[in-house]
Amino acid sequence: MSTATHAGVGRFTAHPRMAFAARRLRRFVLSLLALVTASFAMIHLVPGDPVRAALGPSAPQDLVERTRATLGLDRPLADQYLSYLRGVFSGDLGTSIMSREPVGVVLEQRLPATAGLAGAALALTLAVGIPLGMAAGVLGRDGRRPGSDFAFTVVTGLFSALPEFLLAVGLVYALAVSLGWFPVAGGTGPGAYVLPVLSLAVGPAAVIARLMRVETRRALREDYVRTARSKRLRRRVIYLRHVLPNVLTATLTVSGLLLGGLIAGTVVVENVFAWPGVGGAIVTAITGKDYALVQGFVLVYGAAILTVNLLVDLAIAAIDPRSSILER
Repeated sequence: MSTATHAGVGRFTAHPRMAFAARRLRRFVLSLLALVTASFAMIHLVPGDPVRAALGPSAPQDLVERTRATLGLDRPLADQYLSYLRGVFSGDLGTSIMSREPVGVVLEQRLPATAGLAGAALALTLAVGIPLGMAAGVLGRDGRRPGSDFAFTVVTGLFSALPEFLLAVGLVYALAVSLGWFPVAGGTGPGAYVLPVLSLAVGPAAVIARLMRVETRRALREDYVRTARSKRLRRRVIYLRHVLPNVLTATLTVSGLLLGGLIAGTVVVENVFAWPGVGGAIVTAITGKDYALVQGFVLVYGAAILTVNLLVDLAIAAIDPRSSILER
């Protein structure tokens, strides 16, 4: 191997974050390819003829055959797979069997509403869960304030165990029906976001707060915190500069799993609030046996979850270069 090659390898291996990012990107691409393959196989693993199931048993046979030919389902399986791969990576996710609209058009119409809802819920989850858990860890350290600590444990445990559907129904009854503060369903403007965002964010925020509380107490017992206190640094500096970066690693790891569930949870919450997003279209596609549309939704939701996990891992590597995640 030449000297230049050795130097290039040395520079790359000297930066474990870059090596980790390269490995994670490679795994992301492989996982995305597996997801595309699984979404393609889904329509072929369904018992019976998906076109006949979507058009109904009374549809004329010539209409079924024409639809099957239009969708390319009459071609050999290998040709269909290669065509599907080309279409996915060029932005063509197929055609809805029922509406005959391109799946990409349906997603383009509905995805912004879902993305806005999930993004707002994500922001609220992190904005509430991280400072709340850290504050609980600081205030209850060394056995202080046992009553407040017990109340925190009970309340966060209750909210973390509540399903999104049940929480959404409760919020609708309490804040929309009884008090009339927010619209029951649909609606426009910032007020329409409040109830669905709360339904999605309360549970994950409670879980993150509980984890932050435990990690904060662990960090406060570490030697580097004692050293910072011996230097008579301000509490704000100790907590934000020394404690926070060291407790975010474990919290972000769990957040990646929670946020994947949050993205999937939009399906249920959107149907409760008649939200004009992807969730309602998914239910309609499943009940109408529009497998091409379901196929596209599965691909988009799966890609979103993979992307969230990738970003979380990269964020952990950037925050804590000593993290064991760099060795994976």
